[in-house]
Amino acid sequence: MLDDASDIHPLFHGAPKSTEFKKLRKRIVQNVREAIDQYGIVERRDPDAPPPKWLICLSGGKDSYTLLAILYELKWRGLLPVELLACNLDQGQPGFPATVLPEFLERMQVPHRIEYQDTYSIVTDKVPAGRTFCALCSRLRRGHLYRIAREEGCSAVVLGHHRDDILETFFMNLFHGGRVATMPPKLVNEEGDLFLYRPLAHVAEADCERFARAMNYPIIPCDLCGSQDGLQRQQVKQILDGWERNSPGRRQVMFRALTNIRPSHMLDPKLFDFAGLMRAETGKLDT
Repeated sequence: MLDDASDIHPLFHGAPKSTEFKKLRKRIVQNVREAIDQYGIVERRDPDAPPPKWLICLSGGKDSYTLLAILYELKWRGLLPVELLACNLDQGQPGFPATVLPEFLERMQVPHRIEYQDTYSIVTDKVPAGRTFCALCSRLRRGHLYRIAREEGCSAVVLGHHRDDILETFFMNLFHGGRVATMPPKLVNEEGDLFLYRPLAHVAEADCERFARAMNYPIIPCDLCGSQDGLQRQQVKQILDGWERNSPGRRQVMFRALTNIRPSHMLDPKLFDFAGLMRAETGKLDT
């Protein structure tokens, strides 16, 4: 990767020159390319057709900044034949710095759309005291993002969920939902007209944190769900942090397990025909 200002996207202007940062940047790019290839994230199309258009969901957190920068890195180098549109959904949280992202995106020469929808008032009104906001907030946000994607002619909504989000969701489903499931890197929405992509699926949260901080991107914290105590996700995160401290690399091993499932060694008869399982006939074994 060259660091000549004429050879990089503005999102990488001012990137640290240290060997450590270059290794970090290279690792994240490799992780994203690996996920794109492994899960078929770039849509197949006729060579003469226009490239697909993706709606990049930008919250202003470290993960979404990392997502935006790496996708533009790949596009800039001719490795991602898609059109990118960044989108921030301002959900009306009190004190949200509404000018930060538009100014940043203008400065970075990134095509974007800023949408204001006061879902904050709906969530705080509908969710009973003591309950968490995440489920309703996410549902409302996702609905607006799908609508915006359709209005902009996008074929996909792209989210910044990383490897640790996927692991945490797996254990939340395991501990609280009674099912073995997590966030897939590629999904079609219920209406069947939009893809949902998570290109950071193989990227560690710590790498997103280091990258966004090193690039000095203007990170905006979530003051809605992030301000609540006792979230299930926070509890799971603490468990995973403890395991990682006691056994470094445990997160990556667990993530690898999610890509190496053996239906015959699980317990779901919908995935494997246990009733139809037959042993070999004794006579055939003796011949």
